[in-house]
Parts: sequence; C-alpha cells; structure tokens
Amino acid sequence: MTTLKSKLKEDLTTAMRARDELTASTLRLTLTAITKEEVSGKTSRELSGDEVRKVIAKEAKKRREAAEAFAQGGRTEQAERERAEGELLDAYLPKQLSDEELTAIVAQAVEEARSAGAEGPRAMGAVMKIVAPKVAGLAEGGRVAATVKKLLAG
Repeated sequence: MTTLKSKLKEDLTTAMRARDELTASTLRLTLTAITKEEVSGKTSRELSGDEVRKVIAKEAKKRREAAEAFAQGGRTEQAERERAEGELLDAYLPKQLSDEELTAIVAQAVEEARSAGAEGPRAMGAVMKIVAPKVAGLAEGGRVAATVKKLLAG
C-alpha cells in the first residue's frame, strides 16, 4: 500500500474517533475514488504514490468547481462545505507554484520554443510540451495554459 493511501486511511480513522464528520466523509469519498481507480480496467492494481496524488488532485478540483457552482446558485452553506473539503484535500498535495514561479518556468519554455523556431500563438503546443512535465502536480492545467497564452501574446 502506498504511504499516501495509508496516511489517508490513518487520518480517516482519527477523524472517525474524533467524530469529525467533514474530514471523515471527505476522506471516505477520496479513498473510494482511489479504490475505484485501482479496480478500473481489466485487472485490479495498486496505485503508485503519483497516481494517488492525481486522484486526490482531481477530487480537490471537483470540490472547488462545486463550491463555485453552489456560490453562483446562492447556496452559500453548501459552497462553504465544498471549499472546506477542497482545502482539506489540498493538504495532501504538494504546494502549488506561485504565479511568479509559474511565469518564470513558462517564460523559459517560450524562449526554448522560439529558439526551436516556434512563434506566436501557434507555438502553444510546443511550449506546453516543454512546460507540462516541469509543473506536473504543481499547477493546474488551466492556469498553465492561461500563462502560456499571455506570454505568447506578448
């Protein structure tokens, strides 16, 4: 069992003993998503630490999107709960890059792409190929794409 998955299980047990309903339900749903991912496909398998992190990141993103939707719908109480669940899951993920760090990485990739002959908005794919491995798990794809577009535009 991966260490991150076992940490989730330990934290779930602690939350259940403390009668922390929010943490317990969030971790239960996350562990269910991990198990579902493990048994999907032709054969069941144990997820690696990186794969578990990806599942947690996907779950955290779902919570942020749901919080936004509830807030727009005027359901502030439910939006707050979703935000709290997302923040709880973010604690299990690596720290996200700041805007300055992300811009520096993207600027370097844009220079690399330009030296290889890629120019303007058409260079988006080339730049993303360079940036994606460097920021995997450290920045959301939408944020990265927006930064790349901004720097390519000038």
